[in-house]
Amino acid sequence: MTMKKTSRFLIWMLPVVSGLLFVALWYGVRAVSGLKSWILPTPLEIMQAAWQERGRLFAAVGHTALGALGGFLLAAVFAFFTSMLLGVSRILRASLYPWLLMLQMTPVIVLTPVIMLWAGPGMPGIITITWLISFFPIVANMTQGLLSADLNHVALFRMCNARRLQEMRLLRLPSAMPYYLTGLRIAAALAPTGAIFGEYMVGNSSGGTGGLGFLVYSYNTQIKIPALFASALTSCLLGFIFVAAVSWLNWAVLHKWHDSFERTDH
Repeated sequence: MTMKKTSRFLIWMLPVVSGLLFVALWYGVRAVSGLKSWILPTPLEIMQAAWQERGRLFAAVGHTALGALGGFLLAAVFAFFTSMLLGVSRILRASLYPWLLMLQMTPVIVLTPVIMLWAGPGMPGIITITWLISFFPIVANMTQGLLSADLNHVALFRMCNARRLQEMRLLRLPSAMPYYLTGLRIAAALAPTGAIFGEYMVGNSSGGTGGLGFLVYSYNTQIKIPALFASALTSCLLGFIFVAAVSWLNWAVLHKWHDSFERTDH
């Protein structure tokens, strides 16, 4: 029990220690180089800028979170059913997966004019861009999970003359759930970035609804570098919230039966 508590303490403390060392290195570079705050602001100057701009940042992060959540949920649902189709049929997988891969390899910035034309500027375009960025990691992970079911269990199901849908529902889908949740975790980290990129490319600030992407553009043109760093910090915090929510979902779904979680009854 003591060893377990010590291990947990280290897990919590090591990121804190490494973070403090990074901040100290940051201040050291600033002191040695003599760079001004508009080139390399210190963490304190960034926090001061964040406090001064807290009203704009708070409103912007709400707008960005809405776009990120919309694109993430759309990707999660659409990727789930797409993966089911790819997993249930080898013909569909051979026919569709290369095109999905091609879509993922196409730079989103190339598709931005088409997205603006089809989905429109503002929130619809932002959600579409976020969906495009978040979609493929979920499909790739869940499809791999569906194909990675234990071969002995697959043989048992087929020996019992289980129907294809029964095999999918009772065997392959549960075995793919950890892969699906891993894809969600990757997509959760990408979704805020996708939303900010979408705001930068197809967003607008009409009615005071500009998100972090608009603030990044605004602070950059005004050379407010500490505020620009504060926007990046706010984006990171939003990403942490998304990943933490998916991590909690991962724990809630898997902790009672999956080997990736430590059993508390042993």
